[in-house]
Amino acid sequence: MGMKCVQCNTDNILSDRTSNSGRCKRCNHPFVFEPTSVTDKKLAFTDPFFKKAIENISSQNMLFFTHKQFLYFIDQKLKSRTPGISGIFLYFFFSFVLGGIGSSFGLPIFSSQFALSIPFALYNLIWIWLFFDDSKSPAQGIRGRRNNAKNLQTLGLIILVTAIPISLLAASLTRYIAATLLGLFSYWLGISQKNRLHEISEVFIVNSAQSDKWLRDWQRVNGALEKLLPAARQEALPATIAPEVSAYSFDRAIICDSDEIAQFLIANNVHFENNCAILSISGYPQSIFNTVIEMLRRNTDLKVYALHNASPPGVGLVHQLRTSPEWFASQAVTIFDLGISPRQILATRDMFVQKSQTMAQTARQLPDAVRQSLTAEELAWLDAGNFVELESFTPQRLLRVVNYGLAQSGDPQTNDGLILVDNAVGYGGGYVFVSDSFG
Repeated sequence: MGMKCVQCNTDNILSDRTSNSGRCKRCNHPFVFEPTSVTDKKLAFTDPFFKKAIENISSQNMLFFTHKQFLYFIDQKLKSRTPGISGIFLYFFFSFVLGGIGSSFGLPIFSSQFALSIPFALYNLIWIWLFFDDSKSPAQGIRGRRNNAKNLQTLGLIILVTAIPISLLAASLTRYIAATLLGLFSYWLGISQKNRLHEISEVFIVNSAQSDKWLRDWQRVNGALEKLLPAARQEALPATIAPEVSAYSFDRAIICDSDEIAQFLIANNVHFENNCAILSISGYPQSIFNTVIEMLRRNTDLKVYALHNASPPGVGLVHQLRTSPEWFASQAVTIFDLGISPRQILATRDMFVQKSQTMAQTARQLPDAVRQSLTAEELAWLDAGNFVELESFTPQRLLRVVNYGLAQSGDPQTNDGLILVDNAVGYGGGYVFVSDSFG
């Protein structure tokens, strides 16, 4: 197995890497990864693969990203690697192999008399089960599950197009009915699985410890990653802000439900580009938090943007901003719920959905006001323990969502993309709008 050196682009086959102690035969640059030594082949990859992943997630070293964003990204990259041979190709390949074996023993596999017999039906049922099982596998990415659902539809069409004419030639009503039912069943099952993609939770094939180790190993050999953010830290000592600066206020503020997302937005200059404050609900960045809150409260036309995970704590963020004295309980502010909301997930059906019993318990303990603001479908989704994290999105997509949300809030009353969900005069006035899509 060849692997190109990321330093000089020289191709090194396994014997080259082995004889040179894991270094490039031309420039002597060390290789970080050796795919042939990995037991689990799903986690086997080369240095160029890892380098490309870093370039892609950082948009060619332009955007900062968190450790968890990289975990999600590398996990999806490993899951979505397209196998050399598709499932449908394998179906045909094994069909002809079995046909050849059967013919050598005098069995007319492709004759009208043998078609749609019990062996033929069992063979197709095995493939239907294989595609169906993969279409609901938590270890498959959303793309892999969707492809297997499409395979079920394709297999159904193949059965209908090939087996039905053969059964008609054989003048067998029983075989005609069997072919029709088998083909329609496979096609219907594919449609059903495509519609259920958002209901299927997903699991990582890479854990955070493994991902972090890969990053450390890579940086040890190839140098520090400039755009990889360190863990978000809370500074105990307040920072000094010049009086002429603190005398002003912001027209807009983005409040996140995690320190990591707030750090991510600040690192990527969202506050500068949009002239807005960025804080987390837990008080990040602590060094300037109290000063910024005071600045925000001075603005009677303040617009607040809630950015959160699709989780019980996340969907409760707007309610907390509305009712907490530490935030805007006594101030008439307009709040825009950028997401992620369960309704956006149910509409998009293209996200990394996880499931946790802890989340299910937390969902059932949400305040009545929060639960009443959600649809029955959203409540069912949360009560089942489902959740989606913001860090499952690439930096580029997450920044696009934030910028889009800020842009569409100019005239919310006339924007079809925003839904008025609360005119809570009891909380001091203002409105709460929810975006009906996530970027």
